Amino acid sequence: MQYRTLGRTGVRVSTLALGAMNFGAIGRTGQEEATAIVDAALESGINVIDTADMYGRGESEEMVGKAIAGRRDDIVLATKAVLPMSDERNHRGASRRWLTTALDNSLRRLGVDHVDLYQIHRWDPATSDEETLGALTDLQRAGKIRYFGSSTFPAHRIVQAQWAAREHHLGRYVTEQPGYSVLQRAIEAHVLPVAEEYGLGVLAWSPLASGWLSGAIREGRDIATSRAALMPHRFDTGLPVNRAKLDAVEKLAAVADEAGLTLIQLALGFVTAHPAVTAAIIGPRTLEHLHSQLAAADTVLSGDVLDAVDAIVPPGVDLAPEEKVDTPPSLLDPRLRRR
Repeated sequence: MQYRTLGRTGVRVSTLALGAMNFGAIGRTGQEEATAIVDAALESGINVIDTADMYGRGESEEMVGKAIAGRRDDIVLATKAVLPMSDERNHRGASRRWLTTALDNSLRRLGVDHVDLYQIHRWDPATSDEETLGALTDLQRAGKIRYFGSSTFPAHRIVQAQWAAREHHLGRYVTEQPGYSVLQRAIEAHVLPVAEEYGLGVLAWSPLASGWLSGAIREGRDIATSRAALMPHRFDTGLPVNRAKLDAVEKLAAVADEAGLTLIQLALGFVTAHPAVTAAIIGPRTLEHLHSQLAAADTVLSGDVLDAVDAIVPPGVDLAPEEKVDTPPSLLDPRLRRR
């Protein structure tokens, strides 16, 4: 396992982080297997576990809490808040009112008195940066969180939050957690350069592109992954956008074969090769999935392999831009871009 410093925090973290989104109903991973996955991940040298309150409406946090009991100090523990936790209109968002409550709920479910990294799961347009950063700074001073970061923020919002922290003399985001894979590279044009400029640690989610780069999705095979069952429109190869992804996967698989790598090793090695990226978050549902991904722990891609990847999916290009979740609201709601 390789280790890098998380931004400017001084904290050393593994270049593969364990994501717990699949723990519970979402991934149909029960407590026994979740604990076995955590055990194997820690034994391999992974020291980061990332979850969120909305994964299974708290179920993932509860399962992580049980799995790490008795070894809290060995783990860099990260969770998130902001996305809806119920139908109640104020059980969501980045207000001081909700973040204070949401963090207490997360600490209770995790069975800990603090988390190492508390992340704002999505930018909340209804809440000012001053409000959110003020709340996070107070929670940090209270000892409930060690650091705080953002997740899936557009580049301009990352910059704005950094300036707001400076202007109001508040703590700042020290990490960003963006979606990033061989198939979705647009953040190379804006988010990653901004992260480097401000010294942010980058924890990349979905490095296997929702399973497209796992090796399970290939030409001529039925697509039977759990993610395909949840979002069939994203895996319908009759749609041009998905056809383009499948064509790219076939070409990438050939590059991996020639380099003596699995497709998973190629995909994870690509993400961790970017100088702005601190770690790639893997989200195994089973021990078998975990072991196939751990094989990439020491993968270092050569320049020739990276050039071959660029020839298939050019730098800064998203093959499925409509799947992005950091699109500015004005591009989604016509009222926000009309006079």
